[in-house]
Amino acid sequence: MTRVLLALGFFIFLLGVWQGMVIAGLWSPVLLPAPMDVGQYLWSALLDGSLLAAAAVTMRRLVSGYAIGVVIGLPLGLIASSVSWVEGTIGVLALGLQTLPSVCWVPLALLWFGQTEGALLFVVVMGTVWSLMIATSTGARTIPPLYARAARTMGSRGMHTWTRVILPASLPHLITGMKQGWAFAWRSLMSAEIFVSILTGFGLGNLLQYGRELNAMDQVIGVIIVIVGIGLLADKALFGPWEQFLHRRWGTGR
Repeated sequence: MTRVLLALGFFIFLLGVWQGMVIAGLWSPVLLPAPMDVGQYLWSALLDGSLLAAAAVTMRRLVSGYAIGVVIGLPLGLIASSVSWVEGTIGVLALGLQTLPSVCWVPLALLWFGQTEGALLFVVVMGTVWSLMIATSTGARTIPPLYARAARTMGSRGMHTWTRVILPASLPHLITGMKQGWAFAWRSLMSAEIFVSILTGFGLGNLLQYGRELNAMDQVIGVIIVIVGIGLLADKALFGPWEQFLHRRWGTGR
């Protein structure tokens, strides 16, 4: 409860600073709208359904691309953590591609897939797989080798060792990797939606871009607040409880 009150007080303080900057007239209202103006935009966008529709489209794309990234990235990370030649080849490639900004995938996606959902999906997957693979590989390598040796001594072999020893022991690190992959997926999708406009649905990134084109700073700031809010909600409601439970369960609780 104390942490909630502290966070609430901090955000109220930020709103006060924001309002103070508006009153001081440091910037034009076109560049820095008042918090009330942003609130009015968010309320009107909620009433007309445009904000909820855009959020639904964005979340559909995000979940689809992220799921594909998890299916590819987690196994690759686990394999790279125990197979040296995979770490020396695909692992090195992952390190290089992880440093590539997500927006760099957009031109390639447009050339390959055109203005389609496939282009957006490709960017999200590319932004997710490599970071998830690296985080998973790093986490799995932190498992004490004694676990695997003890399991082999007791007769565990092959997939049994993977599913009953290595995978359970690495679960706290896997959740951390999935959390990192989710953050990269968010960034990738926002980059893609800003540059790719398709008739199958306009997402939050499209609303952000339209606000820039119309010089509607209240819309730009409002959409940014929604994006940040969804990210915090996913962390606190999904990944946070998983992390805490697994760290307590495995004796590494914070």
